[in-house]
Amino acid sequence: MSKLWNGRFGSDTDKNTDLYNASITFDIKLLPYDIKASIAHAKGLNQAKILTDIELAEIISGLNDINSEYELNQIEYSIADEDVHMLIERLLIEKIGETGKKVHTARSRNDQVAIATRLYTIDQLQIIETKLTAWVNTLDELSQKHKADIMAGYTHLQAAQPITLGFWFDAYKQMFTRDLKKVANCIELMSESPLGSAALAGSSYDIDRNYTASLLGLTPTQNSMDSVADRDYIIDSLYITSMISIHLSKMAEEIIIFNSQVYNYITLDDKYSTGSSIMPQKKNPDIAELARGKSARMIGNLMQMLTLIKGTPLAYNKDFQEDKEHLFDSIETIKLTLDVFSPMVTTATFNLKKMEQDCELGYINATDLADYLVLKGIPFRESHHIVGSLVKYAESNSIKLTDIDLDTFKQHSELIEADIYDFISVQACLARRTTLGAPGWFMNK
Repeated sequence: MSKLWNGRFGSDTDKNTDLYNASITFDIKLLPYDIKASIAHAKGLNQAKILTDIELAEIISGLNDINSEYELNQIEYSIADEDVHMLIERLLIEKIGETGKKVHTARSRNDQVAIATRLYTIDQLQIIETKLTAWVNTLDELSQKHKADIMAGYTHLQAAQPITLGFWFDAYKQMFTRDLKKVANCIELMSESPLGSAALAGSSYDIDRNYTASLLGLTPTQNSMDSVADRDYIIDSLYITSMISIHLSKMAEEIIIFNSQVYNYITLDDKYSTGSSIMPQKKNPDIAELARGKSARMIGNLMQMLTLIKGTPLAYNKDFQEDKEHLFDSIETIKLTLDVFSPMVTTATFNLKKMEQDCELGYINATDLADYLVLKGIPFRESHHIVGSLVKYAESNSIKLTDIDLDTFKQHSELIEADIYDFISVQACLARRTTLGAPGWFMNK
């Protein structure tokens, strides 16, 4: 197959060059977006009197036919087509003849791939935004449902202070809400059209870039050299998908721990668990583990893209062909992860009784005991030392703080009275934490 660009060449490219150079095997995904941008470009050529109305109609009809065939999986292509842009042009010429050769006037594959990839990324981020919004709403529902269900909060995986399961869910809701804002901001930043920037220096044809950008729901970029070189929006998108995956991974880690027999806080539904090929008793949290594992791939895609771009000079470089597989992989992976992660959580059952019982472990009311002494006038550093001694006493006798008799309390501080037992109950500890953002405040809002 003769290349559409081979007029300057005296011989065909080597077969390994074709194989190494081609991106058609993966950038075929951009076909609908290239079609959309090509129709806008053709309308711009028509407005500039470069295409007649009849030619424009032929081109739009031909491009729409190609798009329909793609949707029906009827497009045939090979390595010889090189990339999706050359494929579309070849198919268009085969459909409508010489008029199809005119569509590339006043543009280059440099701005062609830049606009198609932007349109794809905007579209996919909007899908992710929808899925993420549903996930945030799910977390909100779970946080309300379990608002008053008591559990221990942990630091360093050590029982620290009492919280509620609803408060735990709300913490993750806050993370993913921030991610939603990042997605919206990324879409806004990338909603610019490089179409008409051509190879790097714009066009000598009187193309109205404001017009073609408006047809795509975008505004035009302001520097044609930057337009074809810019891949910031891909890095931004990979950063966002990485952040979403990291937050899912953090939650997955806790689910895996809470699902263990040691904790026995969560039982995952059979639909979102797997078994062992050798141990009949096993029911493994593999979906949560995969969510944790796939975050590494997302981070890797981001790192590869940062490394890819760091040394590229203006304007376009063939290195940029390597951007799409990272982008496509991260987008598809995060969409699938959100699709499976949400129902895994909503179908899980929570051992609320065990969660509340474990609040009696780890002396999670010790801080409140120190606060009790502070309210009696003892400086916090001194009360901290007193309570540390009481915890050591309780530990050595394998008892809870509430099991210490009043006489022993008074041996450590004469200021401790009988009201200490009500003061350091788990329910009282929770109820007092009413500062904005604290679990008591969350329970009452």
